[in-house]
Amino acid sequence: MKLNQYLDATYLKLPHQANISEEETKEKVIELVKEAIAYDFKLVMIRANFIPLAKEMITKANSEVTIGTVIGFHEGTYTIQQKLNEAQRAIDLGVDDLDYVLNYQAFINGEIDLVKEEIIKGTEIGLKHGKIVKWIIEVAALSSKQIAAVSSLIKLLVLENFGEENAKNVYVKSSTGFYQTTDGKPNGATFETIKIMAENAKPLKIKAAGGVKTKEDALKMITLGVERIGTSSAKQIIEEVKIDSEY
Repeated sequence: MKLNQYLDATYLKLPHQANISEEETKEKVIELVKEAIAYDFKLVMIRANFIPLAKEMITKANSEVTIGTVIGFHEGTYTIQQKLNEAQRAIDLGVDDLDYVLNYQAFINGEIDLVKEEIIKGTEIGLKHGKIVKWIIEVAALSSKQIAAVSSLIKLLVLENFGEENAKNVYVKSSTGFYQTTDGKPNGATFETIKIMAENAKPLKIKAAGGVKTKEDALKMITLGVERIGTSSAKQIIEEVKIDSEY
C-alpha cells in the first residue's frame, strides 16, 4: 500500500481565519504544493484562486499530483446556482476534484427536494467535465441515523442519474474541518461515522476529512473502506511512516 496516494494535503483557511496576511497565505499554499510534489501525495486541496499557481508548480515539476478545491465552503448554505457558478469557475481554472459542501442544514430541515436537486446538478457539471466529485456531509452536525440516510440518498441519486460506471468518480466525504462543535466533540471524521458512511454509500467511494493526524488513524480509516484522506497533517503522517520503517 502506498499511503501517500491516499492523502489529499489540505490548506483551506482564509487569511482572516488564520490571522495572517494574504501573502503569508500564498506562502503556505506554495509550501503545501512543494510538499505534495516531494512526497507524491494524491492531491492538494486548496482555495480556487490558488489553482493556477498550483497547476504551474505541478506542471513545472512534471508531477502527477492533482488539484482539488471546495465549493459552497464551509457552511454549505449557498444557493444551487452559486455552487454551480463556483464549480464552473474552478473547472475553467483547471481543477481535478470538486468537493461540494452539501446543504446539510436543508437536509436536517427536511428540504429533501432542494438537496436532491443540488446533488444531481452539482454531480452532473463535474462528471460532464471529467472531474472527481465529492459531497461533504458534515458528520459532526448529523446524528448516526442522518449520516446513514444522507449517504444512502447520495448513492441512490448518483446510481439512478449517472449509472454505476460513473459512481467510481463520486465520493461521500465526512467533514469540512471547520464545523464548530460543543463539549470538545470531534468536528471531523471518526471511526464510527466513517463506518456508517461506508455501509450506506458503497459503491460510491469514501473520503475521511478532519481530525486524521497520525499514521495509525490513517491506516485504520483505510481498513474501514476509505479511499482518500483529507488532512493538514499529510507530511507528518508520511514522516511517521518513514521513522517506523527505520526501526
